[in-house]
Amino acid sequence: MAGFGRSRRHAAKLYRGFGLLTALGVILVLAGLVGLVYTGVATLTSMLLFGWLLLIGGIVGLLHAVQARGTNFFWLGVIVAALNIAAGVVIMRRPEAAAAALAMFAALLFLTGGIFRLVGALVVRGPQLGWTLLLGAFYLLLGILVLESWPSSSQYVIGCFFSLTLLFDGLGLIAAGFGGRRVVGMVAEDRVKPVQP
Repeated sequence: MAGFGRSRRHAAKLYRGFGLLTALGVILVLAGLVGLVYTGVATLTSMLLFGWLLLIGGIVGLLHAVQARGTNFFWLGVIVAALNIAAGVVIMRRPEAAAAALAMFAALLFLTGGIFRLVGALVVRGPQLGWTLLLGAFYLLLGILVLESWPSSSQYVIGCFFSLTLLFDGLGLIAAGFGGRRVVGMVAEDRVKPVQP
């Protein structure tokens, strides 16, 4: 009987945990939708967040390097930490220029990814030829669209990608939360059912 009570408490804890996961997903979806409406603000926010992450990561890396002095990796750790700190400071001081550079990098990635997918699909001619060609054409078109209006496109491209990431991550968390609560509910109901003689 004590085991049954423990099991119910554990199920209730899991149920609450999946509920919190769903709530976090809803918050991320709302943040993603707001970011899609205000892409300029989302771009600036994501750049500042990226700069802070680099700065904090650089400081933590520098502390680790100092703790590891006397080893072969000391100077490598110091150099990597210094580069992270410098990049973080530059991004926080010039977020617009950083967004323009990242938008250019993203456009070039899309262009090369699209070209490689198209060429690869035509050379290999696998079972997913149509989908691979469509995806390659989409990547190519996206890269051309970003490059065509660059650098003004950098004001919305990074914010749009950041907001879409929040939106899809939020939807994934909501699905996981609802699915988890459902599974926990089914398992709890199964345990409560009386055993048939």
